[in-house]
Amino acid sequence: MARQPRLNLADIPQHIIQRGNNKINCFFHQRDFAYYLKLLKEYADKFDVSVHAFVLMSNHVHLLLTPSSSCGVSQMMQSIGRCYVRYFNLSYERTGTLWEGRYKSCLVDSENYFLEVSRYIELNPVRANICSSPEQYAWSSYHANGLNKEIALITPHPLYEGLAQTKEQRKKVYRLFVNAPVDNEQTQLIRKSVNKDSVLGSAIFKTKLSSLLGKAVDRSTHGGDRKSAKFRNQRL
Repeated sequence: MARQPRLNLADIPQHIIQRGNNKINCFFHQRDFAYYLKLLKEYADKFDVSVHAFVLMSNHVHLLLTPSSSCGVSQMMQSIGRCYVRYFNLSYERTGTLWEGRYKSCLVDSENYFLEVSRYIELNPVRANICSSPEQYAWSSYHANGLNKEIALITPHPLYEGLAQTKEQRKKVYRLFVNAPVDNEQTQLIRKSVNKDSVLGSAIFKTKLSSLLGKAVDRSTHGGDRKSAKFRNQRL
């Protein structure tokens, strides 16, 4: 079956996940994490993509980005992917693919979900039981968004900047937000939307996108083995 084309629009945030092939590790040492972030900064600047949040896990990456053009994210991710695979293969004397096919992406309704996705990304190490709080994990934008570390890679989104009048107040409000109880249904919705390369947003937002793109943005739910228990349960 042919792959569905990506939903890409300028100035609309995207939640990105890129995984290691067969869940293999993509990062082993601090230098690996640091090199990926170096590439992310380099190519985000080159293709005019704003990076708002990130977390680098051992076998996958989460990013929250806003491109200035419809092709910016694809160009950036392709460039990072090629350079990082070459670096990784040389570093660990291996050959072949590193990433699990193409990256997953999801358009994000800023007004309703931007901060939720940012929190989701930065809490990933906590959900994975790697640490008990986001500040304990080194390779995350939480150190810029919620704490006092300056990360040149990060561009604050207007919704983040609207949390309070001063930088210190914004960080405090954001910390309280990240550490507040999280709705599990919200978490599942965010995860489902990005894994299906779909849209995370209200009906109004989806209608707006459909008008801009000239096509429906809700991914089809058809297909699959209709005799399987999994398929029947999905329809209940």
